[in-house]
Amino acid sequence: MSETAKWYVIHTYSGYENKVANNIETAVENQNLRDLIEEVCVPTEKVLELRDDGKEREVERKIFPGYVLVKMILTDDSWYVIRNIRGVTGFVGPGSKPVPLSEKEVAALGVEKIHVEVNYKEGDSVRVVSGPLEGFSGVVDAVDIERNIVTITVSMFGRDNQVELALNQVAAV
Repeated sequence: MSETAKWYVIHTYSGYENKVANNIETAVENQNLRDLIEEVCVPTEKVLELRDDGKEREVERKIFPGYVLVKMILTDDSWYVIRNIRGVTGFVGPGSKPVPLSEKEVAALGVEKIHVEVNYKEGDSVRVVSGPLEGFSGVVDAVDIERNIVTITVSMFGRDNQVELALNQVAAV
């Protein structure tokens, strides 16, 4: 089947996402399958919600209600364990064949944090190495490792412009 762990999408009953994720984690621990099923994720986002009384509160919402993401090596055992968890209706894919997410889809979902080590800091000169501004040079204003973003000031058309780029899009000069 597959030798490296890939991300798969599991369809669940709506509202059962966290319960399914916890049950998968429990089954993995009980059956000693940590080498097959590495990670379980229910993608969420924090949203400011305006209540009727005019107050704002921060709420955590599921990005994909009814779905759970699992990073696993697909074998008959791992498929069987996941498929037989209460609340799981099946894997996303044609028929009963699970289809892994592509690397592009995983990056877009942000489920796998990519740690980029940077060799620059605020005030350093950098060069843009990829993207639409490739070839431009600028000065680092801020580095946000958690969000994977660097803010730089680039001089274009005789004006200084602040732009946000991914950490791996710039390199120290």
